[in-house]
Amino acid sequence: MTSLYLETRCLLCRSSPIRLPLRTLRLQPSKQRRTLATISGQQNVEDNKPQKQRSSAFSQSLDAGPSFSDFVGEKKVALGMDEAFQLRTAMVGPLGRQKQIARLPEWLKTPIPVGENFKKIKSDLRGLNLHTVCEEARCPNISDCWGGSSKSAATATIMLMGDTCTRGCRFCSVKTSRKPPPLDPNEPENTAEALSRWGLGYVVLTSVDRDDIVDGGASHFAETIRLIKRKAPTMLVEALTGDYAGDLESVALVANSGLDVYAHNVETVEALTPEVRDRRATFKQSIAVLEAAKAAKPSLITKTSMMLGLGEAEDQIWEALKDLRTINVDVITFGQYMRPTKRHMKVYEYVKPATFEMWQQRALDMGFLYCASGPLVRSSYKAGEAFIENVLKKRAVTGQRGEGIQLQSTTALSSESNSVKEVTT
Repeated sequence: MTSLYLETRCLLCRSSPIRLPLRTLRLQPSKQRRTLATISGQQNVEDNKPQKQRSSAFSQSLDAGPSFSDFVGEKKVALGMDEAFQLRTAMVGPLGRQKQIARLPEWLKTPIPVGENFKKIKSDLRGLNLHTVCEEARCPNISDCWGGSSKSAATATIMLMGDTCTRGCRFCSVKTSRKPPPLDPNEPENTAEALSRWGLGYVVLTSVDRDDIVDGGASHFAETIRLIKRKAPTMLVEALTGDYAGDLESVALVANSGLDVYAHNVETVEALTPEVRDRRATFKQSIAVLEAAKAAKPSLITKTSMMLGLGEAEDQIWEALKDLRTINVDVITFGQYMRPTKRHMKVYEYVKPATFEMWQQRALDMGFLYCASGPLVRSSYKAGEAFIENVLKKRAVTGQRGEGIQLQSTTALSSESNSVKEVTT
């Protein structure tokens, strides 16, 4: 037993302290420390707090999950492609506000661009105030195309008429504006000079859309091609153009400027075009552009490109291919859509390499002269350029003209394994 006293004294009379007994407490060894700090009859505040109970769902998930022995065991089982892809897709964030984050599969990862050729091309472009779609569109193949072991192996796609587009497609990272800066009158000459300096055998020219110009920039594009052919007559030129707002006379102007390949991308299937592309671009209008280019110069190779992974259905892709073959398009490429920034439309699906191989074979079976198909393939894919270059050179030697040239066999770069395989056309 322990007795407690309270000492008090009167402050006025300064009397001696008076000891008043307090309630006697019985101390228990297990609660002695707590009792000395708490007056009897009052509960500790902590006693009133409800105990945090671990949720049964969380406990069950822990019990059902892997144990420590699963992580340190000697047996290692290789994951399949489907299992590996599932591990890269996770729900991230607090409960109720979780978002699904999908990491890039291994087949979509590319090396950081380095090398002397890469630096040389970039330096020349800056010195002549030229732009490339490789940089503006954040192409994943820039390290491969710009880093060739020789000048002839390196490839850059020059983007004419500035770096600002008048349209705003939801998949494209090129800058947009209703009134971009005026055209550079020296650009055609500078472009021709740079390309002749590099000594390339094949070059791809593209451009932003310029709806603010009367002819959409077609005359500027055509002048650039004419100057290139004047400075480097043996250089093969591919022009990847816009739709010129459906002005087929502008299409014919570029087609007859001396180029060798006329390319215009349909980008996706007809049903998804309103979601993916700018409202001023339609699938039927793109079909009309490709048809007009072939009509203006039948010896031209016509080329287009489609992105997969936007939510397209198999039958929609099939219908698009049939529409393209009806107007005798020669070359088609398939590539994976990759979201440039969070401001652009999301990736619906990461298409597996096997699916790209399937569409490549189907396109060849339909009669396309060439099909480059793979996750990292883009419309200016240099494996396709090498193939078309060989076709055009053979035409020049044998004197063959017109569409549908037949070759015994040609080699194309496999987009999945980077190995060379035979493709019969």
